[in-house]
Amino acid sequence: MVNTIEKQTGTAFQLKKGDTLKVIDPQGEQVSDMVLFNADDKRERISSGKTLDFENTILISKGHHLWSNRSHKMMEILEDTNGRNDFLLAPCSPETFQILYNNPEYHPSCFENLYTNLSAFGIEPDDIPTAFNIFMNVQFSADGELSVDPPKSKAGDYVVFEAKMDLIVGLTACSAEQSNNYVFKPIQYEIISSRH
Repeated sequence: MVNTIEKQTGTAFQLKKGDTLKVIDPQGEQVSDMVLFNADDKRERISSGKTLDFENTILISKGHHLWSNRSHKMMEILEDTNGRNDFLLAPCSPETFQILYNNPEYHPSCFENLYTNLSAFGIEPDDIPTAFNIFMNVQFSADGELSVDPPKSKAGDYVVFEAKMDLIVGLTACSAEQSNNYVFKPIQYEIISSRH
């Protein structure tokens, strides 16, 4: 069954080892932030630094693994029709819009959507790590300056992950204007159980 995350919202759910998760961009140019926790010990969580270190690239895509802060494989990317994801930038937060967008008003954010949905699993705001930003297109110049460009994902693009341990997953339809080419859209996902 395909589930829909409405624009600027999020969800959280569990995966069993061997389950596959398909994250779909149904309309194109929409980012999804994903965080992972070991279901048996939530102190173990996805690590941007470990993943970039062990995979020896900042362009994480098909054939790569997402690693934990304890140097364990959490997921393997089996398919990636888009091929451009980000693991450098943190989930957008209220402070993101105040500091980067100079917007003092309330704004939905991935950080809030992650911790509010993950609270059902006992995960608190300070537990939220740097997310794996599916479909996000961060470019970098020769001098290291970063730019957030429109996603390259087209309608129907997807990434398929296989769980390498029992997981708690947080997933969003990103709320940051610049990340999504200034239009907010839904994200879809499908869980395929290994027990079928």
